[in-house]
Amino acid sequence: MVGNNVSHSKRRTKRRFEVNLFYKKFFLPVEQRWVDLRISAAGLRLINKLGVEAALKDAKANGFINKY
Repeated sequence: MVGNNVSHSKRRTKRRFEVNLFYKKFFLPVEQRWVDLRISAAGLRLINKLGVEAALKDAKANGFINKY
């Protein structure tokens, strides 16, 4: 997404709004292995709420990932 930086004198310069992504490792106890995920801050909160396995199954059902 693109927007403007607005200074105190109201001068506008272009800026970009980047996605807040992290590279994070999670352990899957059922498969006894680690998985590397590139997730957003909201995705991290969802994994903390639901658990990693439920979040991965939900993401696959919605078409966000093609592995697992």
